Amino acid sequence: MPDVEIRPATAGDWPALWPILRDIFRSGDTYAVDHDISQTDARAMWLEAPAASFVALADGAVRGGYYIKRNQAGGGAHVCNCGYVVAPAARGQGLAEAMCRHSQAQARALGFEAMQFNFVVTTNTGAIRLWERLGFETVGRLPGAFEHPAAGRVDALVMMKWLAPAG
Repeated sequence: MPDVEIRPATAGDWPALWPILRDIFRSGDTYAVDHDISQTDARAMWLEAPAASFVALADGAVRGGYYIKRNQAGGGAHVCNCGYVVAPAARGQGLAEAMCRHSQAQARALGFEAMQFNFVVTTNTGAIRLWERLGFETVGRLPGAFEHPAAGRVDALVMMKWLAPAG
C-alpha cells in the first residue's frame, strides 16, 4: 500500500472528491443514492450533514474519502454509520481498509460505541470480505432491496461491529 494520509476533509478537497463520488453514484452498483444526484446535494450529504468527513490521500492526491454520522437519533445515537469511496485507480491498494480502521478510531473519539453499515449490496463482495475481516458481522439481510443495473434485484446486508463493550 502506498503511504496514505487520512485527514479531515476541507472545502478545498471537494473538486477532487466530487468526481469520485459522482462516478460511483452514477454507476448505481454500490450506493443507494439517486444516480443523478446534484453536486450540491452530494456535497451536503458527504461533507456538510455528517459528524465528520475525511479524505484519503496517496501520492499527495485525494484518492478516496469517508464520512461518519450518527446512525439514528435518541436511543440509537450511540451507533454510527459510515460511507467510503475509493477512486478506481486506487482500488486494491489497501485504501478502504486504512479508512475503515481510521473511521473506527474516529468513531470512538466521537463517543460512538458501535458502527453499522445499513445497506451493503451483496454484489459488492470485496467490501463484504473486507468488513468481515475487520470484525463486522452480518446482522440482517434485506432480500431484493437493491436494484443493481446489471444483476437486477439483489440483497443488501446490514453489518455491525461493537467498538466498545455493549451496554
